[in-house]
Amino acid sequence: MSYFRTTETGSPDPAAPGPRHRWDVVTAVAGALFVLTVAAIGWVLEYEDGEMSGDLHVDFPPLHADWLPHVGPGSPAACTVAVLTVVYGPRVADRTPWRGLLPLTWLAAMAWTWSLALVDGWRRGVAEQLTNKYEYLHEMDRFADVGTALRGFTQHILKAAPDNWAVHVAGHPPGAVLTFVALDRVGLGGGTWAAVWCITAGSSAAVAVLLAVRALSGESVARRAAPFVALAPAAVWVGVSADGYFAAVAAWGVTLLALAATRTVRYPTAAALASGLLLGLVVYLSYGLTLMAIPAVAVLLITRAWRPLPPVLVGALTVAAVFTLAGFYWWEAYVLLVERYYEGVGGVRPFSYWVWGNLANVVISGGLAALAGTRRAAVGTVAAGRRWWSRENPAASASGSTDGLVLLVLAVVLAIAVADLSGMSKAETARIWLPFTVWLLPAAALLPAVAHRYWLSGQAALALAINHLLLTSW
Repeated sequence: MSYFRTTETGSPDPAAPGPRHRWDVVTAVAGALFVLTVAAIGWVLEYEDGEMSGDLHVDFPPLHADWLPHVGPGSPAACTVAVLTVVYGPRVADRTPWRGLLPLTWLAAMAWTWSLALVDGWRRGVAEQLTNKYEYLHEMDRFADVGTALRGFTQHILKAAPDNWAVHVAGHPPGAVLTFVALDRVGLGGGTWAAVWCITAGSSAAVAVLLAVRALSGESVARRAAPFVALAPAAVWVGVSADGYFAAVAAWGVTLLALAATRTVRYPTAAALASGLLLGLVVYLSYGLTLMAIPAVAVLLITRAWRPLPPVLVGALTVAAVFTLAGFYWWEAYVLLVERYYEGVGGVRPFSYWVWGNLANVVISGGLAALAGTRRAAVGTVAAGRRWWSRENPAASASGSTDGLVLLVLAVVLAIAVADLSGMSKAETARIWLPFTVWLLPAAALLPAVAHRYWLSGQAALALAINHLLLTSW
């Protein structure tokens, strides 16, 4: 591993070792104390005399989980993947040819996600995760006629409506459930195949993130990020939840836009069109992922490239047109969703707690390394912004500058803040932050390379502790 105090352009390299490293540790300690404080307050609010009596509606605040220390068939594999990534990950990421590093990172992310899921056993951890009464597969029989189901979709969103949809179907646009309908139609029906799809697609976000970081900040920065995106605490919720799949669709949409904007792909117009299709699709997978427009616009601003915008808009509007012509009206459904939201726990859970509980969930799913890296990005934002304003190109991959990554992370933090303050996330849990936290993980590349193994150890320990001490759900 090579260590530099400056980039090739002479700009400071936040990943170089130096006295500021102590602030990384301070940030991590502060983050841990923040999560513990939020958890303690949540415990007091939710429990009285040992009985659940509060309005938070989670058993182990701020996580939707139960205290259940256990081991499972995935435990040895998870520990093995963690040790191998911590010990060899940084060196392998530095020395493996780029074309080989991408599939290797995907395989590592899949191995990590699968092994964590199997800590809970095959049935409980994988096959039955998406088959309960709250999930998409519960409503599969009602989509025998897709056209009719789409035209009548909004009529079943409200709780008071006849035959109201299961919670997750009601809480999302129909693109989410139609994904599993499509799998069923090609012979991949049932909970097992749904889980395989979510894990395989969700773990591919690691590759998307690396490609985007390389396009915006250069290959050396992407290589430093690789072990962190592979060994993410967020994998606890990628295996298994549909939000892992949503995260991947959003990540590939942003990445294709970055490749088109930096013209680091053979056919940039086609990449921009594909980006628009994916970013359009993600809006029909989850209402809240309209906020992915913030990092998408940030990519265009960072690169000062507006040529991809028309094909992106064509792609996104094409998806919207298809759903609208099929009889599903997004805005009408969203208005009904807000009403349904406040009919359920969304109308009970106190915003005063969840505005902090949401952030604690982001810290948990991203890990303390991502938090410390995000602090470095925040510190470097002003300098990166000045260089951008002075028309130095922070996205030039040849420069090795971290500015592109710094500004992208800032945009993702802004998206998280908007989601948190909207009040529409307080009835949710850690899984909904996956599309955003996958973009905080590469911020760990800004940490001193000499300390990467220590930070990776912390990431792995957090995920292993969650999956072995708690039974996560939702």
